[in-house]
Amino acid sequence: MERGAGHRTGSALFAGFRALGLFSTDIPHVVRFSALKRRFYVTTCVGKSFHTYDVQKLSLVAVSNSLPQDICCMAADGRLVFAAYGNVFSAFARNKEVVHTFKGHKAEIHLLQPFGDHIISVDTDSILIIWHIYSEEEYLQLTFDKSVFKISAILHPSTYLNKILLGSEQGSLQLWNVKSNKLLYTFQGWKMGVTALQQAPAVDVVAIGLMSGQVIIHNIKFDETLMKFHQDWGPITSISFRTDGHPVMAAGSPCGHIGLWDLEDKKLINQMRNAHSTAIAGLTFLHKEPLLVTNGADNALRIWIFDGPMGEGRLLRFRMGHSAPLTKIRYYGQNGQQILSASQDGTLQSFSTIHEKFNKSLGHGLVNKKRVKRKGLQNAMSVRLPPITKFAAEEARESDWDSIIACHQGKLSCSTWNYQKSTIGAYFLKPKELKKDDITATAVDITSCGNFAVIGLSSGTVDVYNMQSGIHRGSFGEDQAHKGSVRGVAVDGLNQLTITTGSEGLLKFWNFKNKILIHSMSLDSPPNMMLLHRDSGILALALDDFTISVLDIETRKIVREFSGHQGQINDVTFSPDGRWLITASMDCSVRTWDLPSGCLIDSFLLDSAPLNVTMSPTGDFLATSHVDHLGIYLWSNISLYSVVSLRPLPTDYIPSVVMLPGTCQTQDVELSEETIEPSDEMIEYDSPEQLNEQLVTLSLLPESRWKNLLNLDVIKKKNKPKEPPKVPKSAPFFIPTVPGLVPRYAPPEQNNDPHQSKVVNLGILAQKSDFCLKLEEGLVNNKYEAALNLLKELGPSGIETELRSLSPDCGGSVEVMQSFLKMIEMMLDRKRDFELAQAYLALFLKLHLKMLPSEPVLLEEMTKLSSQVEENWIHLQSLFNQSICILNYIKSALL
Repeated sequence: MERGAGHRTGSALFAGFRALGLFSTDIPHVVRFSALKRRFYVTTCVGKSFHTYDVQKLSLVAVSNSLPQDICCMAADGRLVFAAYGNVFSAFARNKEVVHTFKGHKAEIHLLQPFGDHIISVDTDSILIIWHIYSEEEYLQLTFDKSVFKISAILHPSTYLNKILLGSEQGSLQLWNVKSNKLLYTFQGWKMGVTALQQAPAVDVVAIGLMSGQVIIHNIKFDETLMKFHQDWGPITSISFRTDGHPVMAAGSPCGHIGLWDLEDKKLINQMRNAHSTAIAGLTFLHKEPLLVTNGADNALRIWIFDGPMGEGRLLRFRMGHSAPLTKIRYYGQNGQQILSASQDGTLQSFSTIHEKFNKSLGHGLVNKKRVKRKGLQNAMSVRLPPITKFAAEEARESDWDSIIACHQGKLSCSTWNYQKSTIGAYFLKPKELKKDDITATAVDITSCGNFAVIGLSSGTVDVYNMQSGIHRGSFGEDQAHKGSVRGVAVDGLNQLTITTGSEGLLKFWNFKNKILIHSMSLDSPPNMMLLHRDSGILALALDDFTISVLDIETRKIVREFSGHQGQINDVTFSPDGRWLITASMDCSVRTWDLPSGCLIDSFLLDSAPLNVTMSPTGDFLATSHVDHLGIYLWSNISLYSVVSLRPLPTDYIPSVVMLPGTCQTQDVELSEETIEPSDEMIEYDSPEQLNEQLVTLSLLPESRWKNLLNLDVIKKKNKPKEPPKVPKSAPFFIPTVPGLVPRYAPPEQNNDPHQSKVVNLGILAQKSDFCLKLEEGLVNNKYEAALNLLKELGPSGIETELRSLSPDCGGSVEVMQSFLKMIEMMLDRKRDFELAQAYLALFLKLHLKMLPSEPVLLEEMTKLSSQVEENWIHLQSLFNQSICILNYIKSALL
């Protein structure tokens, strides 16, 4: 076993599938136009790969293959997408596979500029290299002194052949001819670092964004400043111009605001405040369309349309995920297609495992939604609820009232949410008599009917509320349910039991209806969290000593205890059938425990500690969230589509580190080949022909081969045709004619011979069959396997013919019949092919019963055989009677 486990890599049960909820990072997006399809496409970076969306519907078109490191810079031309990671950058064809890789930089690349058949790359040491794309060779390398001219922006001005404009952090700009390798002109700048360069719709005019928040519209041909604009929101992050007939420029800022400037009136015409919650990474006006594409580090990609009378933009389409790490994820519903996730950004969102168009955000929690609507969105930030820490959901009554209950960080009241309306609900559930500020809600659950919410508080109180009306329906215990903080609450599937656990280390069982304590038991260590599998009545408790206790709520006893984690257990989940318990811990491991055997059957490590783990109700995916990660990661259940060994792992098993799945569904070729290879653990089991010599063993032949042997005459009689088949008269090849002047056909000859015999000549049947010959050999060497194998290959009619031909009247002999009875005796003695022996013997007796008593040799064999059959049958009959008796008792007894 240890040798097999040593060869195992990664997880045997779960394979990385894809990531959900990742749409953008702080890398500026790239917009491309496909002349073939006449459509715009936007490409955004998501870690080690990038997404390509169709701007028309913002549908995901392609996901690139993953790179070894996170992407730090992107650019694109009409054919290829360029992505830099570290000091290397690659060219992608068809938005997916790497076709060229360029190596030569010694520092991290932070700027890329396509330049015809060449690509320009700049690293943080201000070394500029021009590459020939298809040969991957260096064309030119320029080195700049970082202390004098550190390159911060690059632009190829329109109509300026072989020329590039470079901006620096020191404020000056340089115009270079890269073909002749000459510095043509140096612009003195404005004593502020250049952050953005953008070509204006007019030739020779360039927009220059500065660290001070200024945007300079400059004519580089005459080195003249045409106009200046200033934004008070910090450095300019990106600039874009409208080209659909409106002289408008948009400038992005680090605080998420976008300024819209009228270039004719030279004034600010509009502000798009909070377009993103973080810095504007990139913004681009589509060519000759009133559409602005923006993305930011808040994991959002948005498209704005400018169709208002005042030139303001409104949100047209968007793809948005969480902008802060997740706090809780759970599958919603029974179809396994939606995952609810709460985040530190204060939002509650639903992600679809089917398609991104089904994603939806339930928004931020607001203290008073009506007041915010009445006073406007200016006060929205101050009245937002803290992030959700725990939530519970039940879809049973989602169309009637709120179906989600959530507790917030540092808050006493729990909020309700409506999944169908995608908004916060009508109630904030909290006990009226408690007015202390230090009491918070720590645990929640919803009954399976969707009518009641159970809330546990840090003071030890456990309350029940009605989800429809929000009315308090009672508390467990006289004063409080627990002396310490409530760590978990759960209600069984029939609303009979409520289970609560507290930080003092007690687990209590309550009657849900009358709130009376039924049973209390102490745990070895204070619990960290609790989860109930309602279908099986199995309760999992993650304790503070890094162990897991599993209880049966019917017997209220601990049935399993698991240990092995080296850090706090963050979350647990059950498989849908309740056979597996999957745990996630701060030791960066995800472990799968088999409850029936009580063993660890799978374990793997991750680069980032898993905070949450949840299993699909259909069992096809495991979803995880991780520290400092914004996405939800799906792992496919390998046991659904391939044979998996569920052998216990040895105690000294060392799990290997598994990479988090990317946003692409396809995995590396090496991984798929590795999983196809047969594992040393997987030992194919070949079932023997007979498990034990004392056991009666049946043959593997179908019933049609032996069941109807005694009824063949009835079957033939039923299948006999009512009328004999009429043979069609076949015309001769040459039709005979009667000789004469007039040609006439001769009539067919009639066969009028009444004495012709219709009895078939049996001479050809006088030959002995192979079966008879094998039986004769068996008399000599006492081996009947060959004869039995011949009989097994025949159908019912063939078997009857062979047994009929054993008699002396049909070409057989008494010795052959004796040999057949010895063969049946051998089959009964070995207790193999038991039903065949009975069927063959019954047919033999039916065919030859009249002549058997007249032959002493056969009569002696029959006597031996009779006692053997009777002995076997008495033994079987006692076993049958015993089994029938037990079944009748189980069916009728009142247990």
